[in-house]
This record gives sequence, structure tokens and C-alpha cells, in this order.
Amino acid sequence: MSPLQTYGNPQINMAVFALFVVATMGIVIAVTRQKQKASDFYTGGAAFSGRQNGLAITGDYLSAAAFLGVTGAIAISGYDGLLYSIGFFVALLLALYLVAEPMRNTGKYTMADVLSFRMQQKPVRTAAATSTLVISFVYLLAQMAGAGGLVALLLGVTDKAYQALVIALVGVLMIVYVLVGGMKGTTWVQMIKAVLLLSGAAIMAALVMGRHGFNLNELLITAQAAGLDKETGLGKDLLSPMMKYGATDWTKLSFLSLSLALIAGPSGLPHVLMRFYTVPTAKEARRSAVWAIILVGAFFLLTLVLGMGAAELVGQKTIMSAPGGANAAAPLLALVLGGEVFMGVISGVAFATILAVVAGLTITASASFAHDVYNSILKNGNADPEEEVRVARITSVVIGVLAIVGGIVANGQNIAFLISLAFAVAASANLPSILYTLYWPRFTTRGSVWSIYTGLLSSVLLILFSPAISGSKSAMLGEGVNFAWFPLDNPALVSIPLAFLAGFIGTITSSDQGDSELAKEMEVRSMTGAGAGKAIAH
Repeated sequence: MSPLQTYGNPQINMAVFALFVVATMGIVIAVTRQKQKASDFYTGGAAFSGRQNGLAITGDYLSAAAFLGVTGAIAISGYDGLLYSIGFFVALLLALYLVAEPMRNTGKYTMADVLSFRMQQKPVRTAAATSTLVISFVYLLAQMAGAGGLVALLLGVTDKAYQALVIALVGVLMIVYVLVGGMKGTTWVQMIKAVLLLSGAAIMAALVMGRHGFNLNELLITAQAAGLDKETGLGKDLLSPMMKYGATDWTKLSFLSLSLALIAGPSGLPHVLMRFYTVPTAKEARRSAVWAIILVGAFFLLTLVLGMGAAELVGQKTIMSAPGGANAAAPLLALVLGGEVFMGVISGVAFATILAVVAGLTITASASFAHDVYNSILKNGNADPEEEVRVARITSVVIGVLAIVGGIVANGQNIAFLISLAFAVAASANLPSILYTLYWPRFTTRGSVWSIYTGLLSSVLLILFSPAISGSKSAMLGEGVNFAWFPLDNPALVSIPLAFLAGFIGTITSSDQGDSELAKEMEVRSMTGAGAGKAIAH
């Protein structure tokens, strides 16, 4: 029997998994032994250096979608799959230079600190917290689905009930990481995971390139030949653009909408932006950005080699027939390159990737609820810090349970595709309000609330009634169920302009002219970092 038919050795895979879980949990416990304050739970005490935080940002940003989803997308769709790599990297540049540092300088713990800085607190914080919770949940679906597919592959589990059990286990581990470690423990896990992921991807890419004399052109040509049937000439030409999206005018618009979501989405992702609150100064925040850009850029260059290597050495039919589908490309490539032990190690890295990202997402969502809803809205900013952290911990358990249920439903979907939907929601609900708040002094409370809710509702509704959910072969519910009336797979092309328009109309129709003094103070803080991290009473 071919090693690709057995998908490696389940005993080795489980041993490596257990090693990763025990090691990272030990690190979390070790770095969080002392009594924690609220700031430790939310920001790790803002005690990390720029290099450390750059590694943590890299770890947060390089999720299961980056490693499993993008590699699979390139292996199956070639040129069109490469869009995810390019989009994710360009998006990080936009997020770090346009949004992240000004937000870090203005806020304290969460995105809502910035959006409500010169607005009426309760309505804006409610809207921001709502969008943060929804985005975190959609993003969590992708990670949980990736966990189910990955472990199903490594254990040879095809039964959906057992895969659901795996997803539940990941959810429980995620909750434990957050409850024990808070932001400090999670940040250390992210740093370790980033090093492991970059090292693993680099070793795999070197092995692939070594088979072709380190000639990228030869790799691309052989991968292209592997995708085409030698007798008929039919099949997938991996180097042809628009193979996946070029069929009709609607699919071409879907391609444009997807591109917009990938590029604009990370600038509205709360868990990425929250990373900048873990450094003590604006200078360290900039150093974080430089390190993250270098490391993430290097990784996404490697995904081209990994995806094409998987298409050539594993084969598209084998990838798509494996548990997890396209998400299995990277682990199966590791099996071909280095055998069962190497596959177990690479899959352990992928599993650590998923655990670390879901922990970061859960921290963000629970912090938003506890800080923005419980403390700022329900307690009018007067909640005891220890009580606030207790509420955050309870919230993380609730979010974990919801993520488990959602991950079971989304199991089997391509992770990169699910992430693109989360990006569309983030770009629509958060980015317009963030940009208006940072760069338009006239922007008002009504404009902010209208922009957030319009972007959130329009993006979610258009996704629900799109071919991504029903009515197509690749839909989450299959083509047997069809209630799709929106023709695009991704809503960003419609929902982002709607959110910008709602923010503009809400502002110009508002009688509230805003507080000019607060607007000036916000401008000074966002551009210089003076007073960063301090709360403001108004």
C-alpha cells in the first residue's frame, strides 16, 4: 500500500501532537505564574519588545488558512490560488502602515477604545463589540474546520462524528490556553509557533526545490504538466490565470470582490490590531511592523513552492480525496518529502498554529465583551478590574462552545475561502469606521454606528444568500439546498462601499458636530503616541 493511501502513522502523529500540546501548555504556565492584573490578561502588561511582538503578529497572522488553506488553494487552482498569498501579504502592509500604529497610539485594550475615543461611548462601543464578536466567530469557524480536517487526515478518520469529536477537543484546549495564560501566555505560544511554522515551511520548500536543482521555472513547468492529462491534454493548467474565476462575468466580479476582501480585511481584524497593545512604545510598535512584514513576506513566497510541489508530488486527485480535501496538501507533501515522522512534525506545527490562533481570537472576543460591553456599557466604566477579567474568562468559555458547534458545521470547507469571508466582514464592518475616525475630524457618533452596522449586516446577509452557502457544488450546504440570490461568492465589492456611504450620510445628517478638542487630542495621540494607552474620560 502506498504511504499516501495510509496518510502516515497515526501513532507517530498523535505522539507529536501530544508533545506540542504539553510543551506549549508548560510554557504558558511558566510565563504566567505570577498574579495577573487586567492589563496582563488583555495586553500581556505591554511588556514585549518589537522583535518579540513582530514574531507574535506573524504567528497571529499566519493562521491555518495561510499554511493549509493557501498551500491547498495553489495546489488545486494554481495561479488563481496564488491570489490568497499575494492578497494576505499586501493586506498586512496596508494594515500595519495605515491603521495599526495610529490605533495602538490612541487605544488602550480594544478596537472600541479607538472608535469611541471622541464619540458617545455606549452606542459606539456596543456596535464595535458586536462586530468584533461576529468577526471573531466567523474567523474561528475556519480554524476549527482546519483542525477537524487536519486531525482526520492524520488519524485516517473519515467518520464525521469522530471529526466532530476532534473539533470539540481543539475547542477545549483553546479555552484552557486562554483561561490559564491570558494575552501573555498566548503571545509566547504565538512566537514559538511562528518560528516553528517558518522553519517547517522553509525546510519543505528547500526539499521541493532541491528536487529541481533549485530552479523555480522547472518546478512550475513540472507542476503544470502534473495537472494536465498527458493523453487528452485536459485538466487544470496551473499557470493559466482566471481558470477558477474566469467562466462568466459574475465569477470575474467575484474575483474582484475576493481581491478587495483579502487586501482590506486585515485592517479591520480586531485580533491582529490588538497585538499592538502588547508593546510599550510607538517605536516598538513600528519595529513590530517591520519584523512582521519581513517574516510574513518570506512565508508567502514559500507557499508558492509548497503548493506547486504538492500539485506535482502528491497530485490533485490524491489531495482532494483525502480527509480535509485541499487542506491536506501541506501534510501530504511532508509525507512524500520526509516520511511519517516528518509529516507528524509538520502536522504538529499546523496543529499548534490552529491552537495559537484560536486562542488569540478568543482573547480578543472575550476582551471586547468584558471591557466594552460589561465594563464600559453595563457598569459605566466603574467595574472592578478583577471582576472584568472574570467576565472575560466566562465569555471565552461561551465563545469556545459556540466555535465548536460552528466548526463542526463548517468542517470540510477550504480554510482560505472561509477566511476570505471573515475578511469581507471585517473590511465592511470595521475598516470604514476606523479610517473615518482616524482621518476625518468631522466624523460623528451617528456616522460611526451607521457605518459599523451597515457593513456588518450587509456583509453577513450577502454571504448567507450567496453561492458560498448554497446552490453550488462548492457551497457549504451543497447544491441540493438553494436559497442563493446574491450572485457573488464574496460580498466585499458591495458591502464595503455601502459601509463607507452609511458613515458619510450618518455624519452629514447629524446635528452633532463632535468635540473639536477631543479630535485634536486624538490626532496628536495617533500620530505621535503621546499619552498612548491612557483612558480618557468624557
